[in-house]
Amino acid sequence: MDFKSKIKTIEWIKDKNVSRMVDQLVVPYEYKLVDISTSDDMYDAIKTMIVRGAPAIGIAGAHGMALAALEIASKTQNSDEFLTQLRKKAEYLKSSRPTAVNLMWAVDKQFDHIKNSGKTVDEMVQMLIEHGIKLENEDIEINKKIGDYGAELVPKKGATILTHCNAGALATVGYGTALGVVRSAFAKDNTVQVFADETRPRQQGARITTFELVMDNIPVTLITDGMSGYFMEKGMIDMVVVGADRIAANGDTANKIGTYNLAIVANYHNVPFYIAAPLSTIDTSIESGKEIPIEERSHEEVTHINGKSICAEGVKVINPGFDVTPASLIKGIITEKGVLYPPYNESIKKAFAL
Repeated sequence: MDFKSKIKTIEWIKDKNVSRMVDQLVVPYEYKLVDISTSDDMYDAIKTMIVRGAPAIGIAGAHGMALAALEIASKTQNSDEFLTQLRKKAEYLKSSRPTAVNLMWAVDKQFDHIKNSGKTVDEMVQMLIEHGIKLENEDIEINKKIGDYGAELVPKKGATILTHCNAGALATVGYGTALGVVRSAFAKDNTVQVFADETRPRQQGARITTFELVMDNIPVTLITDGMSGYFMEKGMIDMVVVGADRIAANGDTANKIGTYNLAIVANYHNVPFYIAAPLSTIDTSIESGKEIPIEERSHEEVTHINGKSICAEGVKVINPGFDVTPASLIKGIITEKGVLYPPYNESIKKAFAL
């Protein structure tokens, strides 16, 4: 059975030349679509997490390049000047979120697609729009392949899969990486269920993952981040599948803060811990996770919930958005080219060569 998610996170609207996306700041209270019509608005949408999740951010960056091209083309028809200004816009868009490498990958893909084309400015604009739509459509197919490969790893009928943060339809164009595995597994066995970590401090698991799964009628149980060891010790978790924001050449993986803790607990209890991510999330230019830049986010994310303070005024706060899970704790990396296993330096190279 081909599982069809009801969610389309981001989509280029050709007759309006806008990027339409789900506003994830208001989920689950509201399912609202917003149109992004300028490159500055796209920068803000990525920065403020109106759109979030590494693959979705990548497509937002691709759309942002098309919006930038439209803006520049309205001011100049000189190809060299167009490319010079577009390169500056590319660096600007990439600076909106430093950790998720899919953003850099997609923006660079867009620029590389037209830089040596020899086309007119208007032709290059259309090339960027069409190529952005192509990347958008490919994302869904890639995620379905990830889901199908991952579903083969589910250890038994009626398995319980633990996830962290949101690596679902709302983190991609519309199917999901970690939740793509869940969706594909559920299509084969509708007794599969999910435990979702709440994922402090922005509660993406509580707000977004549960929203998606309830919408798709997939059984989900919400737990706090500190409960995973309790349920693993009781044998209630059969596997862990999470997404990724950047994977180094050796398999070290940056994902939402708290992932590293979860991997340690899973390994202690012999619960298989998997990463689900497209090859575009793998950054072969860096050797290990020590080179991955970690975004430091607003302290208010920790001190406030729904605009209300939850701690003493003046308390010190450190708020890294991500942590790095060492490759030694990862049983496998599920990609659109299959499941990669240690040693990751070798399996990653082979995957890119396929």
